[in-house]
Amino acid sequence: MNFAQQRQIMVQTQLIRRGITDTRVLAAMGKVPREKFVPIELQKSAYEDCPLSIGEGQTISQPYMVAIMTQCLELHGTEKILEIGTGSGYQTAILAELAQSVISIERIATLADQARARLAELGYTNITVICADGTLGYPAEQPYAGIIVTAGAPKIPQTLIDQLQPGGKLVIPVGNRFSQTLTVVEKKVKGYKTRTVCGCVFVPLLGQEGWHLEAENLDD
Repeated sequence: MNFAQQRQIMVQTQLIRRGITDTRVLAAMGKVPREKFVPIELQKSAYEDCPLSIGEGQTISQPYMVAIMTQCLELHGTEKILEIGTGSGYQTAILAELAQSVISIERIATLADQARARLAELGYTNITVICADGTLGYPAEQPYAGIIVTAGAPKIPQTLIDQLQPGGKLVIPVGNRFSQTLTVVEKKVKGYKTRTVCGCVFVPLLGQEGWHLEAENLDD
């Protein structure tokens, strides 16, 4: 079975059957070649129903989690999106298919460099990858219609809420270092409201407004 066939089976069995209904999200998931975003030795597993290691202690998320987080943003194609945690660049590519522009922040320089090259090779011209502390967002380009965080946070960073435009949404896993709840924050003219979506498990969000890197080093 070739990768294109595996991709369509993934969309049918992992996404549609689990309630992903946004047709644009489904089309993007059916188009972006996930096998290009995993190490070559794991390409045969690219469309399995699980996260996969991409090195540096990081992972590419399970396809369903990518889809549900993207669906929560309710994108129409005109938005500027901020992504925290570029990783391999797969979620970045999905967002780029659905929004006008994507700024993606990655704290690990080697992953940022690899993702930047990979996304350029695939022809994406509406993505900017920056190596920085993603917990601080990227205020130079605010406000954003949506912010997506692909790592587990101990709390909702106020810095990210502040960079949303009114009506904008922040999608973020919040919890402890071992399990989180996927949370959607919608900014209002005054304040914000939150809703929870599902349980999830992500690598820790490290940085000034997340888990402290010093504590992570001590754990090692």
